Amino acid sequence: EAGISKDGQTREHALLAYTLGVKQLIVAINKMDTTKWSEERYQEIIKETSNFIKKVGYNPKHVPFVPISGFNGDNMIEASSNCPWYKGWEKETKAKATGKTLLEAIDAIDPPSRPTDKPLRLPLQDVYKIGGIGTVPVGRVETGIIKAGMVVTFAPAGVTTEVKSVEMHHEQLVEGVPGDNVGFNVKNVSLKEIRRGNVAGDSKNDPPKGAESFNAQ
Repeated sequence: EAGISKDGQTREHALLAYTLGVKQLIVAINKMDTTKWSEERYQEIIKETSNFIKKVGYNPKHVPFVPISGFNGDNMIEASSNCPWYKGWEKETKAKATGKTLLEAIDAIDPPSRPTDKPLRLPLQDVYKIGGIGTVPVGRVETGIIKAGMVVTFAPAGVTTEVKSVEMHHEQLVEGVPGDNVGFNVKNVSLKEIRRGNVAGDSKNDPPKGAESFNAQ
């Protein structure tokens, strides 16, 4: 109740999620056992929650509402017998989805697109010096691909070098794709030349460069 009241934490989290680009949402109405699985209480919460997520920017018709009891594990993996009135959730997106449990709602989330066809953009989370290997920048591939033999440019440092190898979780990769958190060994670059916050790109395909201004989305 406190979470969805004015200035409540749930309202704040919904606003934060939407602002940070999370466009898919599931609303799990927890502790249904404390209301003896009351349909009236469930509908009350749905009405109130729908109103505030709509104000944030979400379309309630695209959001599954799932009654659960986390403590008892009810309606999370298997449909609960405690709410015979519950006909299931429905999500009106491109591919219409229906289900009953929280797990089914999670499985119905549309996977994010993996823009491998766009120019490489890899923001650095850190740069390490590893004995016997050399300089290893690490970061998450946002767009494009990174692979051994590729010549990359770091912006705004203006450093260009060749990628010797690409690894993820200590395993060699043929290529890193969007979503991969990779470490890649680069030739003849010192720790002083590149740092956290730099962005790596393919020097032959629209490499990243500094800008005086940009339009925020």
